[in-house]
Amino acid sequence: QLVESGGGLVQPGGSLTLSCTVSGFNLDYSDIGWFRQAPGKEREGVSCMRSRDGMPFYRDSVQGRFTLSRDTAKNTVYLRMNSLKTEDTAVYYCATDYWTCDGSEWSPEPWNNWGQGSQVTVSS
Repeated sequence: QLVESGGGLVQPGGSLTLSCTVSGFNLDYSDIGWFRQAPGKEREGVSCMRSRDGMPFYRDSVQGRFTLSRDTAKNTVYLRMNSLKTEDTAVYYCATDYWTCDGSEWSPEPWNNWGQGSQVTVSS
């Protein structure tokens, strides 16, 4: 089970931190990813972390603004989002699976375990 929290309404340029608490998987062994889906658009990968070494990857549009971290003791990951833009508005989902994060592609298809999503709205 994956449970996201921390979404909300924020003004452009503001910050939010999303959390994802995972049960049934050990983040020391399963990769974690964050995805988002805006109205009328396909779900897209935003960031992921490789379990074996904790290496994070980011898609170009969020590189330098988003930071993914994990607390393996709590089996929780965090997505810190700074300098938010209106185009970041979406439902954000966390997902986990094995050997699915390498930073070379951002399709949601390899990921089979999903949270319920958390709405992030960036608006003035």
